[in-house]
Amino acid sequence: MSKVFDRYVSVVCLVLGAFFMLASQKITQSAYGSEVGPNVFPFGLGLILSLLSLRLLYDTFRYKSEETGKKIQNYKGFLVIFIAASLYALFLEDIGYVISTFLFLLIGFQTMERGKWLYSIVISAALSGGIYYVYVDILSGTLPGFPSWLG
Repeated sequence: MSKVFDRYVSVVCLVLGAFFMLASQKITQSAYGSEVGPNVFPFGLGLILSLLSLRLLYDTFRYKSEETGKKIQNYKGFLVIFIAASLYALFLEDIGYVISTFLFLLIGFQTMERGKWLYSIVISAALSGGIYYVYVDILSGTLPGFPSWLG
C-alpha cells in the first residue's frame, strides 16, 4: 500500500476503535446466565483495533520511500473474505459458533495463502474450539453451540 493511504486508514481505524470502546460502555455490564457481559468483546475489539491502527500509523512514518510503480490490489481475495464474513454473520446462529468460525478461518487462511491445508485446518480448529472453550467454560459466557441436527 501507499504511505498516504495507510495513514488515512490508520486514522479512520483509530477513530472507529475509539468509537467501539465508547459505545461498548453504554451496553449493559451483565447478561442473564453469563458472567461475561455483552460489553466485553466490543470494548476488547475496539482496543485491539485502536492499538493496531496506532502501530500502522507509527509504521507509516518509518517507510523509506513510496514505490509509485508497484500497486498490489487483490480484489478477488477481498471479495472472497467479504463474502465469507457475510455468510459467517448470516449462519452463526444456525450452524453454531465452532463450525461457522472454523469454516470462516479456513476460507480466510486459504485465501491469504493457498495450499498448506493441514496447517490451515489444525489452526482453524484450534482457534475456534479454543476460543469457544475459554469463553463458555472458563468465563461462563454464552455462544451459539453446535446445531441440534448434529445430535
